[in-house]
Amino acid sequence: MIIAVPKEVLPGENRVAVVPDVASKLIKDGYDVRVEKNAGLNAGFTDEKYLSAGANIVDDVRQLYAGADIVLKVQRPVEHPKLNIHELDLIKEGTLLITFLYSLHYPQLAKKCAEKGINTISMDAIPRTTLAQKMDALSSQANIAGYKSVILSANHLGKIFPLLMTAAGTISPARVVIMGAGVAGLQALGTAKRLGAVVEVSDIRPSIKEEVQSLGGKFIEVATDENMQDAGGYAKEASEEFLQKQKALLFKHITEADIVITTALVPGKKAPVLVTEDMVKHMRPGSVVLDMAVEFGGNCEISEKDKIVKKHNVTIIGEPNLPSLVATHASEVYSKNILNLLLHIGKQGKVELNLEDEITKGALITYNKEVVNARTKELL
Repeated sequence: MIIAVPKEVLPGENRVAVVPDVASKLIKDGYDVRVEKNAGLNAGFTDEKYLSAGANIVDDVRQLYAGADIVLKVQRPVEHPKLNIHELDLIKEGTLLITFLYSLHYPQLAKKCAEKGINTISMDAIPRTTLAQKMDALSSQANIAGYKSVILSANHLGKIFPLLMTAAGTISPARVVIMGAGVAGLQALGTAKRLGAVVEVSDIRPSIKEEVQSLGGKFIEVATDENMQDAGGYAKEASEEFLQKQKALLFKHITEADIVITTALVPGKKAPVLVTEDMVKHMRPGSVVLDMAVEFGGNCEISEKDKIVKKHNVTIIGEPNLPSLVATHASEVYSKNILNLLLHIGKQGKVELNLEDEITKGALITYNKEVVNARTKELL
């Protein structure tokens, strides 16, 4: 089977779905790997490296898509800026598309895939099971995003992170508050601690408390009888009563922080507002808020997607694609997630989708001209 790896065209996306090392492994497994010219350049992978790995370089993107049995991407298909045609219109019927489709946020895109007869596996829908762990691209990318969120915030803060005792006097450590203790939040906690900050973490799941404390963070606990976690381990949408209780408790912690990093996402829903404009108004001048959920509505009431703005003397970072800022390593781990998925659903260069398989069933969004993912179907 022929695998096509196109260059990502969504603005600001520097990652590539397959790195040369993984291309080599796929070729050894029996696949014919074709990569669009300069597809990996923004992530630090030259065409020469792909050629050395045994892949073919294709200059004409229409030709690349036309010959593909499997298309591997990072971002959802969008309008191609150079060809003035939607990427889905370049993919032939019967092709398997593997990418971050986010069908719960973009159900119409799934519908279009079904109408065009494109079978899709969405990397954000990989089940959270032990067997699927090595294919869990959401976690691999969130891990990198958590690290980068602290580095980016530190860059915009006019203070250093660690406690310093000098001849000129003592410098107090920076105070960091992290909202959400998923993969991104825990990596942000670990990174901020390594830099010497005092870190407090809030999460709606009380079960996460021990994990936060084991990494040296202080857990901000909101008392509740609600079950705040779904069967997949993701945070559920909280009740209005809980959110009000959480905001009241967090006000003090947020307004005393130097940096606030928000990571709270609910699959298929608008991100909950955790940092209100009133909270920002009461923050210290020069402090920083980084909203990691800005692409899906934002956790900060006044963050702006794709912008770093200053409001009420506070810098608010609305960077929607943090993994893209660490494109080399983000591409490497995503590429390995894809490889592990293909090794699971295919054999000797051929993919055969087994609809009874738990991982395939969980991540398959469209198949045989139908939307087969239950939650996406509901939205449509």
